[in-house]
Amino acid sequence: MIRWGAMSGTPHGLARGLTNYGDADFSLYLRRSFAKSMGYSKEMLARPVVGIAQSASGFNNCHRHFPELLDAVKRGVLAAGGLPIDFPTISLGEVFLSPTSMMFRNLMAIDVEEMIRAQPMDAVVLLGGCDKTVPAQLMGAASADVPAIQLLAGPMLPMSFHGERLGACTDCRRFWAKYRAGGINATEIEEIEGNLATTAGTCAVMGTASTMAAIAEALGMALPGTAAIPAVHADRLRAAEATGKRAVALAAEDLRPSRIITERSVENALRVLLAIGGSTNAILHLTAVAGRAGVDISLARLNELSDATPVLVDLKPTGQHYMSDLNAAGGLGAILRELKPMLHLDCVTVTGETLGQRLDAEPGWVDRDVVRPLGDPYQKVGGLAALFGTLAPSGAIIKRSAADPALFEREGRAVVFTSLEDLATRIDTPDLDVTGDDFLVLQNAGPKSGYAMPEAGYLPIPAKLARSGVKDMVRMSDARMSGTAYGTIVLHISPEAAVGGPLALVRNGDRIKLSVSQRRLDLLVDDAELGRRRAAWKPPVTPPRRGYGKLYMDHVLQAEHGCDFDFLRKA
Repeated sequence: MIRWGAMSGTPHGLARGLTNYGDADFSLYLRRSFAKSMGYSKEMLARPVVGIAQSASGFNNCHRHFPELLDAVKRGVLAAGGLPIDFPTISLGEVFLSPTSMMFRNLMAIDVEEMIRAQPMDAVVLLGGCDKTVPAQLMGAASADVPAIQLLAGPMLPMSFHGERLGACTDCRRFWAKYRAGGINATEIEEIEGNLATTAGTCAVMGTASTMAAIAEALGMALPGTAAIPAVHADRLRAAEATGKRAVALAAEDLRPSRIITERSVENALRVLLAIGGSTNAILHLTAVAGRAGVDISLARLNELSDATPVLVDLKPTGQHYMSDLNAAGGLGAILRELKPMLHLDCVTVTGETLGQRLDAEPGWVDRDVVRPLGDPYQKVGGLAALFGTLAPSGAIIKRSAADPALFEREGRAVVFTSLEDLATRIDTPDLDVTGDDFLVLQNAGPKSGYAMPEAGYLPIPAKLARSGVKDMVRMSDARMSGTAYGTIVLHISPEAAVGGPLALVRNGDRIKLSVSQRRLDLLVDDAELGRRRAAWKPPVTPPRRGYGKLYMDHVLQAEHGCDFDFLRKA
């Protein structure tokens, strides 16, 4: 009898990557012995092994339905003739991690990569959803380059509350802003708190998790039509079963991430990111994933694509609908069909078909209240733009689809906060010297700041301005912003303040010029004065001397390189 994969001459199943005792036959004998202690039959142990990298945790509310998904994946693997073996990895519950989940994304990527490589599996299903888990899994899988397929958690369902639908987390921010402005009281905000996130799954809006789900499907790493299925929908379980089944075929075909994540598929994903008005975080994550495949993302190229790619969906935080509405409207396929003239249709996906073949086979129905035609978009240009200038020599990002166009061409006075502690201490003080025409500037919140680039870029409107009716103003930092947030906010300024970038030299009262049309962000201070400030500048933090903190600080790259570690990007 010919064993599965024997024709290729490459070890498969439990024979892959044998533990080295100096005797390969003994190693396989010993491995089978211990596997049989788990009750597996000889027939099962002869099957191809599909690993399931699952990231459930008691600290990750988005993943609380993973036991059901895991069972469905295993069902699909078994039906297709494989042996499913799940294994845990680090789990990144977005709101439960300090200082920020971004610090641990690369650690999870290392975990995923090394466990895929170290354990015997012919293919792997990546089971994740919460913001940083999907990019971490894709980064690790791209580096390990074993046949891999992404299974997404799916978004929460929004639920009715006092006559309106609520869903984490854009609505979280909306109500918190009302609370800060005195529009609702402590009792009301507590009641709202219990009604914002009521089901399993990721945030119900086009935040970072949903954006990364769309990117995973656009790259070709997830099954068609699976990005937007709600977490609690029966179709999510059917997608899990189909993913397990397809993983077995991926192993037989040896279809690896290196054939799927390419320069052309990355550009497709960028088009989708722009068309959905997706999260600013996604440009960091996609840059990191692409870097693992040896593909560079240029912020100048992002601008070129953005100027030619309209926003086609009307989802929160830039519109009114939720991810469940997008799923009912036709899912990501509806968006891809509209973008078809702009896409590289020859890109291979995990199905083994090209993107063009997928789109040709799909039905054409779409709900035009949610997804507009290419010729009649919600916005004529893409959701993101990169800015350059004397304040951001290596670039910065603005989510123009979530901003106020009236603030796009401005010159303002800088009101500077030197740290997150400084921001928390002074932002709501009655004597803060600030007006609605000023620019709020936060320093030292980037990758090497000691805070590990938290989602602090959504600087709150000072309380006294909020109470007077100010709802938006220009804000800027080297930090990130949640994909669920909105406002005229400049992010990812690079080089960051903590490494002595120009942002570190800004002082209260300086004039700053923002021009989205010209893609410029300039500090209007003469070179001589900047030279004096630079000579007096000192690093704001002492680097850690041990552990992951030291590894992180020694090797994390700036935002334009996706904040990956320098030694993990593919040369």
